[in-house]
Amino acid sequence: MKFSVFTASTPDWTPEEAVTHLSGQGWDGIEWRITDQAEAPEPGFWAGNKATIPLTGLEDNLGRVATITRDAGLEFSGIGGYARCDNHDDVERMLAATAALGAGQVRVTTLPLGTAEWGTEAPSGIPYPALFEAARRDFEWVAERAAHHGVKALVELHHRTITASASSARRLLEGLDPRHVGVIHDLGNLLIEGQEDYLPAFELLGEYLAHIHVKNAVWVRQDTTDESGAAVFRNEWAPLQSGQGSVLEYFKALAAHGYDGWVTVEDFSTELPLAERTAGNLDYLRRTAAIAGLTAGAGAR
Repeated sequence: MKFSVFTASTPDWTPEEAVTHLSGQGWDGIEWRITDQAEAPEPGFWAGNKATIPLTGLEDNLGRVATITRDAGLEFSGIGGYARCDNHDDVERMLAATAALGAGQVRVTTLPLGTAEWGTEAPSGIPYPALFEAARRDFEWVAERAAHHGVKALVELHHRTITASASSARRLLEGLDPRHVGVIHDLGNLLIEGQEDYLPAFELLGEYLAHIHVKNAVWVRQDTTDESGAAVFRNEWAPLQSGQGSVLEYFKALAAHGYDGWVTVEDFSTELPLAERTAGNLDYLRRTAAIAGLTAGAGAR
C-alpha cells in the first residue's frame, strides 16, 4: 500500500510547492486535479486552487507535470480528472494524457442527478434509469478507449451521482474489462450517500476495486426544522480522526480483502494549516495501517 494526496485538497500550494512539501513529508505519490476552474480572490478547494492543472492547454503542461513530479521523487497514484463520461472529446484527452504521463489510471465522472456537476443544484428531471442507461453506453466506449491507450478509467463512488454506492458502480461496469475500468471507493463520500459495509462492498466490487480515496465527514444538526417540524442535518467535511467514518475499520476491511493499492487522501477539513494537516494525516495513516495489518509502502497495483 502506498499513500498519496489529491491536489484538490492542497489549494494554497502551487504545483511546485505541492511536490516539495509532500515529498519532504514522506508521501509516496500525488494525484493531480485537472480541470478548468473558476477564479477566486482566495485559494479554495474548488475555485482558485493553485495546485490544479488547467484542462485548457493540458497537453502543453504534461512535460512540466511529469518533470516536477518525478524530480520530487513522487509517483502518480492516478489523475483526478473531471471529464464526464458523455463528453467523449475531453475523456479522450484525459486518457491520452494519463498514458503520456505514465499515471496508469484516471477518474472519469459519471452523470449527476442534478443540473450541476456532482448534483449540487436542482434535479435534472431525467429519470435515474435513463441516466444510468446512457452512462452505461458511454462507459462501453470509455472502456474501449482506455484499452487503446493502455490505461484504466475509474468511476468514483460519489453522492448525488448515479454511482453513489458500490452496488450501483458494479452494475454500471458489469461485463466490462476490469483491466481498463475500475472503481474508486471513497470513505467520506459514502457517509453522505451510498454507505454499504466495507468488506462486503469490496468483495462485491472484486476486480473492479481499483483505488481508494480517504476523507471523513460528519452530520451536524441545524438550528432549524423542516416543514413537518423534524430536525434537519447537514453534512460537513471533518479531519480524518474526528469524522463519523472509522479509518481503522476501513483499513481492517481492506486488509481482510487483500487490497495492496494506492490510498489517496483528500482532506477538505480546515481546522489545521495545510502543511500541518498533510503531515499529520500521513503519520496517522501509517500508524493506522500498521494496526490494521496493512503493509505501508508495498507496491501499488
